[in-house]
Amino acid sequence: MTPRLRHLGVSLLLAAGLLVSAPSSAVSAPSSADVGSTNAYSRTAFTLSNRARADHDLPTLRGNACLRKAALRQAKKIRRDQELSHQDLGRIQRDCSVGYVGENVAYGYPTGRSVVEGWMSSPGHRANILGENYTHLGVAAVKDTEGRWWAVQVFGSR
Repeated sequence: MTPRLRHLGVSLLLAAGLLVSAPSSAVSAPSSADVGSTNAYSRTAFTLSNRARADHDLPTLRGNACLRKAALRQAKKIRRDQELSHQDLGRIQRDCSVGYVGENVAYGYPTGRSVVEGWMSSPGHRANILGENYTHLGVAAVKDTEGRWWAVQVFGSR
């Protein structure tokens, strides 16, 4: 299966997106053995997103528990639905007390490194990672029963 990407960025006044669907198949929660790899995938994606920002002389994004929770919620949803979609970014603005908010989602990338490389190769996803208005980031990734990764980045500003 070819890896897929999707991005969305929004301020209080602007929203844009692109719909890409993935084929359906059975899914379940990751086993406890997958938790370590899930954390490693997410940490790698977080670190390499900040490295990409540093390469463009942009400040490091700080981790944010609320944005991470939103990313995990969406990663579980897209895994369950077997379809890339975005969550209500207005809810994230309210729940996490952020102004600007953006989201990148993807599936099928086997590592945190490969998903960031995929996002950086796509103009819209790259724009989110290099967004000058963002100050915080939450990243989550979960595996389905076929071993495919479903990854989400949620960006915000304070």
